[in-house]
Amino acid sequence: MQGLDDALRGVVGWIGENLLIDTVRITLPPTGEPVFNEDTGELEYPDGDVLYEGPGGVQGSSAQAEIVATPDRNLPWTSETTSRYRLFTPLSAPIAQKDAVVTVVGVHDTTRTGLIGRSWIVTDPGRAGTVEVVRITPLDQLRTEVTP
Repeated sequence: MQGLDDALRGVVGWIGENLLIDTVRITLPPTGEPVFNEDTGELEYPDGDVLYEGPGGVQGSSAQAEIVATPDRNLPWTSETTSRYRLFTPLSAPIAQKDAVVTVVGVHDTTRTGLIGRSWIVTDPGRAGTVEVVRITPLDQLRTEVTP
């Protein structure tokens, strides 16, 4: 349908200019064994390959229903939660695989530099539909420091 295709192109352009305004990096999970760093005394994992770095945005969910408790079988209480986030990237960006790491590497608003370096893990590949204007990828916030 020509009319629908024209309208969707307009929406894709608007989203690119108004939503995909920060810079995100998607890194594949590292595959090598950790190496002991004698200077720091810690094990360091090799960097994963960069799958994508470019325009994007991360949005957290404000719905309480989307925060799911994850019980630990060794504890009588819930120790962590699953924090639902969404990654927005252009349709031209590659589809991130499960367990890839998403990091914010640049922000459009200088008051939000605290987001730089913050990381999430891809919980499922990007969602797909018959009518799309932006790629949406489900994320969970990493609570341990990962440096892709």
